[in-house]
Amino acid sequence: PGSHASVSYKPNIVLILADDLGIGDVGCYGNDTIRTPNIDRLAKEGVKLTQHIAAAPLCTPSRAAFLTGRYPIRSGMDATNDYRVIQWAGASGGLPPNETTFAKILQQQGYTTGLIGKWHQGMNCESRNDYCHHPLNHGFDYFYGMPFSLMNDCQITQPPEKDRVLRTKFWLYTQTIGLAVLTLAIARLTGLVSVTWKIITCFAWFGFLFFASWFSSYGFIRYWDCIMMRNHEITEQPMVVERTTSLILREAISFIERNKHGPFLLFVSFLHVHTPLITTELFLGKSRHGLYGDNVEEMDWMVGRVLDAIDKKGLKNTTLTYFASDHGGFLEAQEGKAQLGGWNGIYKGGKGMGGWEGGIRVPGIFRWPGVLPADTVIDEPTSLMDIYPTVAYLAGGIVPQDRVIDGRNLMPLLQGSIQHSEHEFLFHYCGMYLHAVRWHQKDSGALWKAHYVTPIFQPEGAGACYGRRVCPCFGEGVTHHNPPLLFDLSRDCSEAKPLSSATEPLFDTVISRIERAVQDHRQTLTPVPQQLSLHNIIWKPWLQPCCGTFPFCWCDKEGDSAHPAL
Repeated sequence: PGSHASVSYKPNIVLILADDLGIGDVGCYGNDTIRTPNIDRLAKEGVKLTQHIAAAPLCTPSRAAFLTGRYPIRSGMDATNDYRVIQWAGASGGLPPNETTFAKILQQQGYTTGLIGKWHQGMNCESRNDYCHHPLNHGFDYFYGMPFSLMNDCQITQPPEKDRVLRTKFWLYTQTIGLAVLTLAIARLTGLVSVTWKIITCFAWFGFLFFASWFSSYGFIRYWDCIMMRNHEITEQPMVVERTTSLILREAISFIERNKHGPFLLFVSFLHVHTPLITTELFLGKSRHGLYGDNVEEMDWMVGRVLDAIDKKGLKNTTLTYFASDHGGFLEAQEGKAQLGGWNGIYKGGKGMGGWEGGIRVPGIFRWPGVLPADTVIDEPTSLMDIYPTVAYLAGGIVPQDRVIDGRNLMPLLQGSIQHSEHEFLFHYCGMYLHAVRWHQKDSGALWKAHYVTPIFQPEGAGACYGRRVCPCFGEGVTHHNPPLLFDLSRDCSEAKPLSSATEPLFDTVISRIERAVQDHRQTLTPVPQQLSLHNIIWKPWLQPCCGTFPFCWCDKEGDSAHPAL
């Protein structure tokens, strides 16, 4: 079919995004010990991309780029400091209302749009119910899911995860103040010191206020962050994690059934396979890779249930289905000897690392029987940002003309009417810092990648930052390279042997061409409000979504209605 064959009608669009899944975790990408038959079937019936690149190595910025088709630095959705994702459901940062998501474009083209699952793009700006960053304000007609992100704090049995080091310090300071007050009081009672009770009381009050100031947020994370919503209404606060899987499935299938007359856009944004790896009993202990493997196999089963729903309604041939992960697997997620994060195959690095392939090269599969070829592999560089112009084109919409869109319409490449990706350069940021750049030299087939900054692994040579739990973007934890480290991924995709002017005659030419591209790219950047600034990421009680009267936020509107979906 020609590149316009697909636009005689508006297809349904189902976008499935896994959370923290590594490219090495999937059967059709070479894993032969984790079973992913449904994702594999999708690849068999469609097009598999082997060089599909996330625009950032962490949830918030990567998803912002996915939704807007723009590098997250353009929307202010990448980090200026060590806080690189939205930290609280009750914070003021988020996807700015003036950004146009693909959902908004499709909504204007007559699509019914739904988001089921994880959002992590902010909630409110100035008051508890202004919903300025909410999915319904960004082009989705229907939202069911988690406004924030799954984390260990959501499961009572898990050790706390959020700001672990900071929390330990706060406890220590609180205990120190408490001990000092107690010592003073005893010394006063035994006549050892002549401090007045007034001073001791003031000191005690100071200790109590300090404790209250940090414990009011960190002591109730499950209530503040682990919530589920339907549209603007909170359905569970805190969420009952054991039933989330069946609720998300039920909602996704129900959305397809309700809108089978189309056209619809369904974005299924899984909470799988993010830690703490919430897995139902059906899959516990079933894989060969512990709890992580169990969780991946359950996620694949969920993909199968969504595909079945499409098939059963006879929508398979009129639906473009897409599967990807938001970034690479989380190498540092470990408990003792147990690996709780993903595997990135032959690629170096993982989640949190802006430059190395393992942090940003993810599974990417498109299926549309009769329109896209089946069982096809494309090795060209593509980006998660390409989904935006692709679905806008299929819906007959136009991408915004008043801003830079970094994605490219993939239909000509997917249908085989062009052989090469339209991306000549891709820029790999870590927060606001440019860590690496790839240059796809189409005439020679070389795929150059220059690293300006790389994280320092701990321990040395370990392949990840096990000491810090996540690799930093700047500061003492990184190395700056001048000249940059250069690799040709077409010959060395594991980035094992950096080239030099001694081993690569084109070294200087390549570096100066990439330098020029960086300068051109920087000229397209304009200053925008920083959504992850300290002011925007701290917890603000007046912005906290609350079911009830703040601070008494508690509800469960799902009751036991959840299990029939399984």
